[in-house]
Amino acid sequence: MRKMRLFCAALLLLAGGIPLAAQTALFEQPALITSAGQSADVQIASVQARKAGLQSVLVKAAGPKDLASAKTLVLVLGASLKGLGAAGLDTPKEKARVAGLLAEAKAKGIPVLMLHLGGEARRGDLTDEMAAAYLPYARLAIVVKSGNKDGLFTKICKDKAIPLQEIEKTLDLVEPLKKAFK
Repeated sequence: MRKMRLFCAALLLLAGGIPLAAQTALFEQPALITSAGQSADVQIASVQARKAGLQSVLVKAAGPKDLASAKTLVLVLGASLKGLGAAGLDTPKEKARVAGLLAEAKAKGIPVLMLHLGGEARRGDLTDEMAAAYLPYARLAIVVKSGNKDGLFTKICKDKAIPLQEIEKTLDLVEPLKKAFK
């Protein structure tokens, strides 16, 4: 009976039937916050995490070794060619770095929270490609609503049974973060 109730609750959660406020925390602290695409949005995520009172470390170009003390990986999705250049990375190197990081997180059982905070302005072919490749690793995705106008995040999350929460603006990230973490 308990398994059936859990199964039904999971179905309601995935279907959007349970607001995030009513959900059990999905993530533990400390969190490693890093970029997938090297946009400045990773800085915004770090500031919002601090406002939410989370124990977190920001490493813009984190590698597998940076997961050593992390209990959650927060991957901030948004490609910026300027940001990649400033980090000394090109697209193939960034993709390899993120793929290695996600493989290590999976091997260690570290859950992934995916954020897309740049809205419509941060969308493009490279960001969309990264979303398709990396979002399936997420336990939860939180996106700025304007970045999901075409339903890309909705479609991927629905196909992969990943809860998705849309927020109006980056400043609205604090409360969902507080509720998502223990």
